[in-house]
Amino acid sequence: MHRSRLAGFIIDCRTDDLGGAARFWSGALGMPERVLSAGEGERYVGLDDAARGLHIEVQAVDHDSRVHLDIETDDIDAEVRRLESLGARRIAQVHGWWVMQAPTGQRFCVVRARAADFAATANRWE
Repeated sequence: MHRSRLAGFIIDCRTDDLGGAARFWSGALGMPERVLSAGEGERYVGLDDAARGLHIEVQAVDHDSRVHLDIETDDIDAEVRRLESLGARRIAQVHGWWVMQAPTGQRFCVVRARAADFAATANRWE
């Protein structure tokens, strides 16, 4: 048995100005910027969505700009297998999480659960 749920959204920006992209999305969404750890801060800027509990980040990328969602889980391998059984496929493993693709072409990530209320709000899978 494992659990999973929507963690949030990552706004992928093909840009040389991550700070400017983060300022735009912060203003557009009404979410203040949140400082991330030194290792993450070079490619990511967090946006604070405490009211809804979603994890929102602006990310500098080399591919075309897009938005992707993250699914968080307490068992990445089990969740990846469950999603594969629904038709998703693995694209790449990055820092311990998986980039996957839905049968309809959208990319998403399966990441380790981080939210304090994860156990109380996640779906339970056998």
